[in-house]
Amino acid sequence: MKSKNRLTAINLFVLSCLMVSCGVYSFTGASTAAETIVVAEFYNNTDLAPANFAQTFTNDMKDYYQRNSSLSVVQENGQLRIEGTIVEYAIRPIAPVASGNNQLADAAALTRLTIAIKASYEDTLEPKNSFKDKTFSFYADFDNTQDFTSVQEQLEKKIIDQVLLDIFNATVANW
Repeated sequence: MKSKNRLTAINLFVLSCLMVSCGVYSFTGASTAAETIVVAEFYNNTDLAPANFAQTFTNDMKDYYQRNSSLSVVQENGQLRIEGTIVEYAIRPIAPVASGNNQLADAAALTRLTIAIKASYEDTLEPKNSFKDKTFSFYADFDNTQDFTSVQEQLEKKIIDQVLLDIFNATVANW
């Protein structure tokens, strides 16, 4: 009987050590003791991005933090703060088409939409986690036979989803 109690005690001790060593972790993916975050308005500093792109990105970021953490998004005085600028929204041809025809010499099979966000993050509880002007970028390609406006929304969603994941991981998930 003493052997069973000793084994139970050892298991509990090991389990508690593992839990303590992980720090504050929630099963939502956030690893922070903070309860509030301010997501300041992101600004568009590009020529090509749609007029409402910055507002859409800001709202998507607020939603992302609310869905994937226990943080409350507040207007001011948050324990965490993130702000930034959209610094790139570029459409570039890629994958040149090999052809002996001079008319196709400058053609490309694919076009790439690249979006880059420069963000600054402040963690008042753990200042070592803060960063300034870190760039997060992602891209998506589409076939040149498609009209950009017909795939624009889908491409932007794919890129924004990845950029938000990267920002979330760099801030509260501490990846």
